[in-house]
Amino acid sequence: MKSLEGALNIELNETTIYVVDDVQINLKILQNMLQTRGYHVLTFQNGGMALNAATKNPPDLILLDIMIPEMDGFEVCRHLKSNAALKEIPVLFISTLEETSDKVKAFSVGGVDYVNKPFQEEEVLARVETNLRLRKMQLELNKNNLYLKELVQEKVREISESQHSTIVALANLAEYRDEETGEHIKRTQQF
Repeated sequence: MKSLEGALNIELNETTIYVVDDVQINLKILQNMLQTRGYHVLTFQNGGMALNAATKNPPDLILLDIMIPEMDGFEVCRHLKSNAALKEIPVLFISTLEETSDKVKAFSVGGVDYVNKPFQEEEVLARVETNLRLRKMQLELNKNNLYLKELVQEKVREISESQHSTIVALANLAEYRDEETGEHIKRTQQF
């Protein structure tokens, strides 16, 4: 799996896009369109092959047809989203299905976008680039949140140590003045 830092430095020639469609001409059109933009493109004619490949080498984005053999695109997307290592990969559905219910279903199973066939190159590229940018921003946000969480934990540890030192100093001071009070403060500190 790609590291968080690796994913944050997405360069076009480092960005891997999977295209899953059972129609060879669609695969070729999309592959050529995306490779011309500098993306690394892998094509699959069924969802099972794409899932196996994603498990070994997760892509940055998946273009997924709904009407594919073995398991449809909805099922493929469900499998992706149920796998912790793959669930954050953006899935853009590409389909001839134009019913609103099909589009809603695509989003409900975890798709982030939907492009109707026959697709237009400008639209596909705009949606791919937008979703890759969104993914990059999400990864940056996750990295910053992790950094802030670690920073807060460090500051809490420092404050705790400072409080401990203050209690010990007060106990020593009180013990110096009154041994019974000093011992009481030390016992309170242990709690």
